[in-house]
Amino acid sequence: MSGPGFSANIDEIDDVIGARLVHSWREGCPVALADLRLVTLTHWNFAGEAAMGELVLHRDHAAGVVEVFSMLYDARFPIERMELIDFYEGDDDLSMAANNTSAFNCREVAWKPGVWSNHAFGSAIDINPLVNPYVSSTRVLPPEGDAFTDRSVEVLGGLYLGDAATRAFATIGWTWGGTWSSAKDWQHFSASGG
Repeated sequence: MSGPGFSANIDEIDDVIGARLVHSWREGCPVALADLRLVTLTHWNFAGEAAMGELVLHRDHAAGVVEVFSMLYDARFPIERMELIDFYEGDDDLSMAANNTSAFNCREVAWKPGVWSNHAFGSAIDINPLVNPYVSSTRVLPPEGDAFTDRSVEVLGGLYLGDAATRAFATIGWTWGGTWSSAKDWQHFSASGG
């Protein structure tokens, strides 16, 4: 089955785009709006159709991430939805439960008050987080992702060591949370490894 070719745009955050980020960015965030970019790109959805998605990323990472998603598109890697976290009023839990792939969100690391998440710098992406949950000895996030913790069972949109997605992100030096030694953050890719 063929489809339209991959396309992507990288736009500076102007007043119109900035007005869409009312839940994800605010004064006091560790990155200025001027340093962020809106990335609009094609991806394959779970129905096998080409769809447009949006991510906000730091300007230093936007072009590299576009390269990664071009590789994912060529590999027909499915992404259920890719909407700005603002669609979920900046609520990471709601976004994860909806299996929404997202990037920038000015928030702290879960359970670490005062410590900015890599998402707050525009240097992390969570892909299909419902089917690729965060798993520790005491938590599964989102809780609805509990059905997807057995990584020996491959699911649509799942991320696995050595697959097209983990290889693509490795080409730009991003680390996958599925390789962490204690907790596993199967959805998470970041520039810094955290």
